[in-house]
Amino acid sequence: MRVSPIAGSPPHAVEQALTTLGRNIRTARLRRRLSRRQLAEKVGMSRYLMADIEAGKPTTAVAAYIGTLWALGLLDDVEALAHPDQDLEGKVLEAARRPTTAPKRGRALDDDF
Repeated sequence: MRVSPIAGSPPHAVEQALTTLGRNIRTARLRRRLSRRQLAEKVGMSRYLMADIEAGKPTTAVAAYIGTLWALGLLDDVEALAHPDQDLEGKVLEAARRPTTAPKRGRALDDDF
């Protein structure tokens, strides 16, 4: 099985984000007094995969992370992730590409409705 470069050797920020996400999932599971096995069964995966999620393993599929958040009732938080309204850099770049003047008219306006 070939591992992608981002999964094999992720940037430090990515590794930290996955570790934090895994730790947060573990905390949520423990607060609900669920064993790894119980949560894994609810999602439809093995307890070993659940352990990989809680460890923030970068080769674990994103569907496993999202499925676990769904099982814990935390899926609403994911919808805000990378939301276009929160993309300040993207908004600035988009505004910079906007034309500063209106386009020239090629034909006369028609009053016929």
